[in-house]
Amino acid sequence: MAPKLAVFKLASCDGCQLTLLDCEDELLALAGQVEIAHFLEASSDVRPGPYDLALVEGSVTTAEDAERVRAIRAASRHLVTIGACATAGGIQALRNFADVDEYRRTVYARPEYVSTLATSTPVSDHVHVDFELRGCPVDRRQLLEVITAFLAGRKPDVPDHSVCFECKRRGTVCVTVAHGTPCLGPVTQAGCGALCPAFRRGCFGCFGPSGSVNLPAQIRLLRRDGLDEDAVQRFLHTFNAAAFDEELRT
Repeated sequence: MAPKLAVFKLASCDGCQLTLLDCEDELLALAGQVEIAHFLEASSDVRPGPYDLALVEGSVTTAEDAERVRAIRAASRHLVTIGACATAGGIQALRNFADVDEYRRTVYARPEYVSTLATSTPVSDHVHVDFELRGCPVDRRQLLEVITAFLAGRKPDVPDHSVCFECKRRGTVCVTVAHGTPCLGPVTQAGCGALCPAFRRGCFGCFGPSGSVNLPAQIRLLRRDGLDEDAVQRFLHTFNAAAFDEELRT
């Protein structure tokens, strides 16, 4: 019997699921080896669990999300979270640093109809997660590696070193050293192929903190490169705001 694969969405933009769909030829080959039992982005054909592998995109932002992710965990042998929303709360975790009721009143004409939690949290805050795949969105090569690794019963080969390693491997000149451009590459996990520095732009931290982070030293570099305190906070408070904030507090 073919292993069952399921893909679920919580609060997110669907970008990580689209990354899986963009795999095209690889996805067709994968579909021949597994039973895709639940993937609403691709098909309305839904089959019940239990699932051998569940991929979850999106953060927990409502009580219903929290209840749903517990049900997914109970129905899944392995649960892997994909993307910054699922692994760190995502861009919507900016609510964690503000008054969510004020946001609700400002954005919605009838805020009384909007039910939401005061925080946006990663799936791992609510259930056990077998693996977290970072990125906004995730890298297609890493995503395929994680899926095939779990289906084959081995550990995924996903690095936890910084983006700086990727710059060196592709021969990209350091934008901070050469141009004084603010860059989060030294504290951000690799996975994107150092895309932004390749175009002379600083890393924005899409993949979250790397395995070895010296954030105080990074902040000193950002200030040296012309960012004041407010600008530093804005730079850190993007795709992985909650994850970088946690690093600052540890």
